Amino acid sequence: MGLDEIIISRAIIERFMEKFLDNLELDVAIVGGGVSGLVAGWRLAQKGRKAAIFERKLSVGGGMWGGGMMFNEIVVQEEAKHLLDELGITSRPYDRGYYTADAIESTTTLASQAMKAGVKIFNLIHVEDVMVRENRIDGLVILWTAVNMAGLHVDPLTIRAKHVIDCTGHDVEVIKIFLRKNQPASLKTETGGIMGERSMWAEVGEAKTVEYTSEVYPGLWVAGMTATGTLGTFRMGPIFGGMMLSGEKAANLIDARLKKG
Repeated sequence: MGLDEIIISRAIIERFMEKFLDNLELDVAIVGGGVSGLVAGWRLAQKGRKAAIFERKLSVGGGMWGGGMMFNEIVVQEEAKHLLDELGITSRPYDRGYYTADAIESTTTLASQAMKAGVKIFNLIHVEDVMVRENRIDGLVILWTAVNMAGLHVDPLTIRAKHVIDCTGHDVEVIKIFLRKNQPASLKTETGGIMGERSMWAEVGEAKTVEYTSEVYPGLWVAGMTATGTLGTFRMGPIFGGMMLSGEKAANLIDARLKKG
């Protein structure tokens, strides 16, 4: 059989447009395809929710690819071991309550399982603004990352979503955009603003990341390192159980909210 380059091009364009058009209105829009974002999307899709992830980089997975200081192994504590098992990620016990997993297997398996569950991932997309209606987040304003990097004057498009999760990590990008554009609005934090990420303390950071996973403004949620930075607790380094549990918690809380209507 011969191959026609135009058919190849048409196939890519048509299939992408089908996918993109089908995800202009969502139950949940997740910004950032790191660990917490992927777990949140995976769990939401399992629950039958229409969720999509918007990632500004070429690849998803956040900091998991590199393990600790480019030693591509990660650590997960006992509390999150059930997620590794459910996802089918191979792990080995190291010490009591500590498990190790290959960083590459963990990242690729998590991304694959999220997509197989039904979450759609749109990479190379930059979120430059949010939509706010009647004191509630109503969606995202998006642009190609390449356009943003080039500094071109190109207008964006929009995504409507009942809920938005900021999973952009250390940069807390969506939260910063929201606060900059919507003064005098405030967040559900001690100061009403971003509390800031603190230094390394794995034990406290892991627990607080899960605890602080929450809705910080109507329709706007924080998970993973975004929860850490927004509500102000310690970073935890290359242990990923808290990140995974945070994504799961965000998904469960939003699913419960959607059930209430």
